[in-house]
Amino acid sequence: MTYRTLNVPEIHCDHCAHSIEGAVGSLAGVEAVKVDIPGRRVDVRYDDAAVDLVAIVSAIEGQGYEVALTQ
Repeated sequence: MTYRTLNVPEIHCDHCAHSIEGAVGSLAGVEAVKVDIPGRRVDVRYDDAAVDLVAIVSAIEGQGYEVALTQ
């Protein structure tokens, strides 16, 4: 499993969180996704043999949010 944190500066409400969690959580290979509204970040755990970071970022951007990767 791979664990990544993504900065999503435009997160500001529960609707944002549910939108992102739904989009990312529906991807095959994503084991867990949690949005931290105050921290404006998304923590995701996934099987990198089944899904890659590009697909995860695309799912978030597809909901209308800009993503900035962190370490």
